[in-house]
Amino acid sequence: MMGPVVRHAIAAAAILLGTSAAFAESRVALVIGQSAYKAVTPLPNPANDAKAMAAMLTDAGFEVQSASDLTQNELRAKLSAFAATVAAKGPDTTSLVFYAGHGVQVDGENYLMPVDIDPKREIDVTLQAVRLNDILNTLNALPSKSRIILLDACRNNPFPAINKAPRGLAHVDVKFGAPGTLLSFSTAPGAEAEDGSGANSPYTTALLKAGREPGIPIEEAFKRVRLAVNLATEGRQTPWESSSLVSDFRFFGAGAEVKPATGDAKTVEAKAGVEVAARGGATVDDAKAQGKKRSAEEWKKELQGKPIQQAHDAIVFDGSVEAYEAFVSLYAAPPFGPEAKDWLDRHYRMVAWNIAVITNTVSSYETFLAKYPDSEQTVTARGLIERVRNKPEPAAGAAAATNVAALATPAPTCPCNAPPAAAPASKKAEKPAKADTTRKRADRTPRREVIEEDIVVRRPPAVYYAPPPRIYGGGGYGGGYSRGGYGGGYNSGGRY
Repeated sequence: MMGPVVRHAIAAAAILLGTSAAFAESRVALVIGQSAYKAVTPLPNPANDAKAMAAMLTDAGFEVQSASDLTQNELRAKLSAFAATVAAKGPDTTSLVFYAGHGVQVDGENYLMPVDIDPKREIDVTLQAVRLNDILNTLNALPSKSRIILLDACRNNPFPAINKAPRGLAHVDVKFGAPGTLLSFSTAPGAEAEDGSGANSPYTTALLKAGREPGIPIEEAFKRVRLAVNLATEGRQTPWESSSLVSDFRFFGAGAEVKPATGDAKTVEAKAGVEVAARGGATVDDAKAQGKKRSAEEWKKELQGKPIQQAHDAIVFDGSVEAYEAFVSLYAAPPFGPEAKDWLDRHYRMVAWNIAVITNTVSSYETFLAKYPDSEQTVTARGLIERVRNKPEPAAGAAAATNVAALATPAPTCPCNAPPAAAPASKKAEKPAKADTTRKRADRTPRREVIEEDIVVRRPPAVYYAPPPRIYGGGGYGGGYSRGGYGGGYNSGGRY
């Protein structure tokens, strides 16, 4: 017979083995809570949110770097130090950034707000805040396994000088960037999140509970977060994420011994769980049974005849456009019908705005305005038209602008993610006559960019021996402080 010491040793080994499966890779996290804003009313919860998240991530095997109430210079320094840590850990690393505090969108791009920011006009934000695209570009430039960015930053905009800026954060599609990224917002693009009346925000409250569930994939955890926050806020807030993850990630392994969430987080989540169970709403087993992505028609068949509350919980849990489209077609009555339609309309508009900003031409903004003449983005779109009026508009940019109009009724696939524009089918080029393939050296066209009709556009070869100039207003994806940057399939060129 085994003695008690042996039995305890075996039990401990089982727990360690279960936990080690989740911690096979290096895990590093940067956790930031911005509460003590100097120019506006301080936020009560971000400091608490950051402390609770740091504790959970430490338990989950992350090497955590924590910071709070950072000025712009301090925020940039922390991000730089974190990037150095990720680089030193090597390619088998999962990096995670959690940010709680204020965030705003300006000119279709998202900015995280340091506590010393005091903008007098919208454009000041671009100089005084930290651009989300710069963080994404930095992490994508480092060899790593996965990158997870969690933003509890969609709170209301409290800065009087920029109170006409569009609400919430702008849409970002990480599938246009390097694979292996998950970006989560505390609410949908274009909407506002609540700070909460308890010790933590509704988003962090739900994340602390779902994240500690042993053995569930991160995508499953965020489905739980989405439904829990929606229920806790009575539909006013629904978290959103965009993912290009290519490897499995779980905060805790299936055999891990996990500390339960405490305080308000536990209370709110328990309440949400009871409500879901009582209604017969979506469950983990439902999600597993669903398996593959469903079309809107398949969702209609699934939802047909279900009680409206159960159908509502199922589509929020899933979070896909197809699910919302099916629900809106079946359940138009309040309170859930208008809520779902508002989510769907906002999604279409924010995706269309994202495409217009990425394309960054007069045509793209005019196309957006034709479809959404009286939206929160109207003033910004008109201002950007004036900035790019003299910018040459290549054929590719004009074609991309038409994608905005195409978003009238057809929905993009995946939760809140627009697919990249499909490449036109090209006919097989005819073999030129032999006489046309040989040119005299003196007749060769110089290798320079020419924007003119009926002339082949040729760009100079890339220069690898020197870094690109840090020009505020240059190129597309990955361009340092360049506009356009992360989240788009087109090179947007200079905006100023």
